[in-house]
Amino acid sequence: MSSEAKTTADYIQHHLTNLTYGQANGEWKFAESAAEAAQMGFWSLNVDSMVWSIFLGLVFCVLFRSAAVNATAGVPGGLQNFVEMVVEFIEDTTDSIFQHKNDLVAPLAMTIFVWVFLMNAMDLIPVDWIPELAVMVGISHMKIVPSTDPNITMSMALSVFVLILYYSIKCKGGMGFLKELTLHPFPSVFAIPVNFLLEFVSLIAKPLSLGLRLFGNMYAGEMIFILIALMFGGGIVFFIFGGALQWVWAVFHVLVITLQAFIFSVLTIVYLAQAHDADEH
Repeated sequence: MSSEAKTTADYIQHHLTNLTYGQANGEWKFAESAAEAAQMGFWSLNVDSMVWSIFLGLVFCVLFRSAAVNATAGVPGGLQNFVEMVVEFIEDTTDSIFQHKNDLVAPLAMTIFVWVFLMNAMDLIPVDWIPELAVMVGISHMKIVPSTDPNITMSMALSVFVLILYYSIKCKGGMGFLKELTLHPFPSVFAIPVNFLLEFVSLIAKPLSLGLRLFGNMYAGEMIFILIALMFGGGIVFFIFGGALQWVWAVFHVLVITLQAFIFSVLTIVYLAQAHDADEH
């Protein structure tokens, strides 16, 4: 924790507040508090989430390109082994779910899996290190886990949703997609309003389930790390207990961050497979 005296509420609030840039009182500025960030409205930007997500995306591109450029037919190095393992894993997963011809789906699933994993893995960095370093250089707030920001998770989910709509119309035709929304599950003209209500809710639930599931799980994980960090200021006994608890939670959290990346990737494949399926009704 910072050497400055902070209440527990202040400490938690500081770690859960993004570095937000927007318009407040007629002036474009960085928000100095969560309340001011909330007042900035829809057009405000969570700069830290954007910077870290782009940075981690570049890390993904550099690592995988490096592995591809330096790949050898002989004994592979550690990075090549890792990349080949990820590629084969995603290919096998995609082939078992997606039974159509589309060269976009497997690369998309791999990109989502690795990118989300890297964003989630930032949660394993001790919660005070980078935010307190940012404060030392004059940056008021710094959240380093992009997947704890619903703006990031929902933007990814909405991007997948656009692809779902695109392939639903492309593969089934505009009329076929409309029939899917209006004549299922009850194949009757009189049931069209009920069918549309049920199918529309099911359709909208796809991006919501993708984005909110990832956000909720990662936000909860980050909150637990913050609560554990509070124990380090409670004396030697709490310091030792908090250190042990942090390691235990970090080991368990490795499973959580991997599972959440995998779920986001698999659901993307499933939803795109459904978009390609011919209308059987």
